[in-house]
Amino acid sequence: QVRLVESGGGSVAAGGSLRRSCVASGYRFSSNCMGWFRQTPGKDRAVVAIVDSGTYYIDYVKGRFTVSRDIAKNTVYLQMNSLKPEDTAMYYCAANCGWNEGGWYAVYWGQGTQVTVSS
Repeated sequence: QVRLVESGGGSVAAGGSLRRSCVASGYRFSSNCMGWFRQTPGKDRAVVAIVDSGTYYIDYVKGRFTVSRDIAKNTVYLQMNSLKPEDTAMYYCAANCGWNEGGWYAVYWGQGTQVTVSS
């Protein structure tokens, strides 16, 4: 059974920092790609940051967020600095991800954790 267990997140004032972690287990992933997506009410889930052979970030978080991975532990991290109220969303860990003509996708998902940034 595939499990992605997230930790971290929560509420913080604007300008603050949060660190998310996600441990994957239960499956030999065909891809080393892991990352983070986020979703706000009424909108589709969208990629935030990906780590595979390299890293990918959406423009809005470049310079503020850092994605990293410990392959041996099947763990992916997201360090979020200089948080803004616009970063408020449900954040999801993703594994076995990739890119196609539709954009970034993932096969496995964590349970999601709300991140709220107050102004």
